[in-house]
Amino acid sequence: MKNIAKNLLTQTEREELISLISQIENILSGKFIALTKEERNRFGSIKQQNKLLVNKVRDYRQGSPSMSSPDIDWDEFESDYQARLFLEGFLSRLNSLSYRLESAKILHDYDNYQDSLREYSYTQYKRDIRESGYDEKVADLRQFFSRTGKGLKAKVQNTDKKE
Repeated sequence: MKNIAKNLLTQTEREELISLISQIENILSGKFIALTKEERNRFGSIKQQNKLLVNKVRDYRQGSPSMSSPDIDWDEFESDYQARLFLEGFLSRLNSLSYRLESAKILHDYDNYQDSLREYSYTQYKRDIRESGYDEKVADLRQFFSRTGKGLKAKVQNTDKKE
C-alpha cells in the first residue's frame, strides 16, 4: 500500500484551524486550572454511580424543592450541574476530533516510514553498484536500524509509544 494517507487540508484550512484553536485557548485562558496529579487524585472522578446520585438529588430538588436542604446553595448546585453537562459534551466532541487527528497523523507517519524504508533500500542499491557518495549515506542511515534483528520498524514503534 503506497501513500495511504491523503492530506485533505489546504494551507488556508490549516491556518483557519490554528486560528480557531487559538481562539478557544484564549476563551479558556484563566478560566480553568490544570489540576496537579495529587489534586486529581484528591478530587477524583465521581464515577457513574455517584453521577446517578447527583442526578437523583437534582430530580428531587426540581420536583419537591420544599424537601431540599436549606444548607445547600441550590443555584450554585444547578450552575455546577449545567457546567458539567456542557464540559462533558464539549470534551466528547474534542476527544472525537483528537482521535481522528491522531489517526490521520498515524497514517502520515506510516507513509513517511514506508517511503524512508524504500529510500534506504534505494541508497543501499546505489552503494552496491558503486555509485559515488552512497557509502556515507548508507552509514548515516544505518544508525536507525537495530542490530538485534528487529530492524527499524521495531525501533520506530517503540519511539511512537513514548509520545
